[in-house]
Amino acid sequence: MPVVPEVGAERFALLLGLSLFFGFAFEGFYLDELPRRPGGVRTFPLLALAGGGLYLLEPHYGAAFIAGLLVIGSWIYAYIRRQSKDAADKVEGPFIVPACNMLAYVLGALALTQPLWLCVTVAVAAVLLLGGRRTLHDWAARVPAQEIVTAGEFLILVGVILPLLYGRPTIPYTHITPFAVWLAVIAVSSISYASYLLQRFVFPNSGTLITSILGGLYSSTATTVVLARRSVEEGMTPELEAGIVAATAMMYLRVLVVCAIFNLVLARLLVLPILLLAAIAGGIAAIRSRSASTSKASHAFSNPLQLSTAFIFALLFVAISVLATFAESRGRAGIYELAGIVGVIDVDPFVLSLAQGGAPGIDTATAASAILVATSSNNLLKAIYAFVFSHRRGGVPAIILISLAALGAIAALLVH
Repeated sequence: MPVVPEVGAERFALLLGLSLFFGFAFEGFYLDELPRRPGGVRTFPLLALAGGGLYLLEPHYGAAFIAGLLVIGSWIYAYIRRQSKDAADKVEGPFIVPACNMLAYVLGALALTQPLWLCVTVAVAAVLLLGGRRTLHDWAARVPAQEIVTAGEFLILVGVILPLLYGRPTIPYTHITPFAVWLAVIAVSSISYASYLLQRFVFPNSGTLITSILGGLYSSTATTVVLARRSVEEGMTPELEAGIVAATAMMYLRVLVVCAIFNLVLARLLVLPILLLAAIAGGIAAIRSRSASTSKASHAFSNPLQLSTAFIFALLFVAISVLATFAESRGRAGIYELAGIVGVIDVDPFVLSLAQGGAPGIDTATAASAILVATSSNNLLKAIYAFVFSHRRGGVPAIILISLAALGAIAALLVH
């Protein structure tokens, strides 16, 4: 049997305060649009008192509260039916008014029985949604339908697939579980999706350098290819060179963040060499950007968050974990060889595999060195991309990236 908390004067004061706050906000927002509106600064406190009192009358099954809810629902039904037939009184959002009345009724039970933070949060959220109706409508009109689908895919990754994998046994020939694999997918996908949203909606018309920094957060390789292709028409300008190197700097920071999420010990070993490499790349980018002309031309990237991309990443993660298990038998040499190979494919699955203990027989120092070798291998790949896709006009950025790769290899040896 549920225990109803003792209701004191402060609870009734909370009920009246929140319902009055909600009522004042409701009347203020609809003062001009709905002069004959049902509900407001008097009705909402009465509805809240009715909801709270009916709940306290029979808290075990909530029969009295449900009966009151049915009455309110019938009133709402009659209101909506009348509004739909009255063509002369068309207003924005005919469902908003009855929904607010229903919420005012439920708010009474919440204020008398639930924690303070929950009651205040519900009331404030309702008021903010009322006040932001025009802004929200504008956003809804400007956001493409595909972005809504993408957000739904992200929710599927987090709220559907991840819970289903909890408690599953270890994947054969590896030391990781399906839950750990998908958690890694979500970590990388979250960084990629956040950087994409910033680029798409916060900095849509930013210059090449800002766009490259954001692009480097989810794929420095894709950023390099796009900029190199632009150089075919524009030539390899200092602006494009700065963008390529800035994307590489962000790649180093992304690797460090991913390691810190799953393995703080490994991240501590990597923090100095990674930050040093990022600082060198960032310094080169800053120097080249100073001699570049300011440009508003931005390059578009496709949304990196797709279910197919997530599944491919998960398969790569598992495959690299299996390879790491076999490479472990060869000791350091095997892990370094694997790092050099996977770096030309995708560095993130390899980093995540080592961060989550994909090769438990390898000590942390060797894992840190292997990660830096993988980043160096990835930089060499980007240097080749910059050279090929720019039709051999990308000599300078290619040399810069190769130099960064060499510095990464040296840093790996120093860490070890």
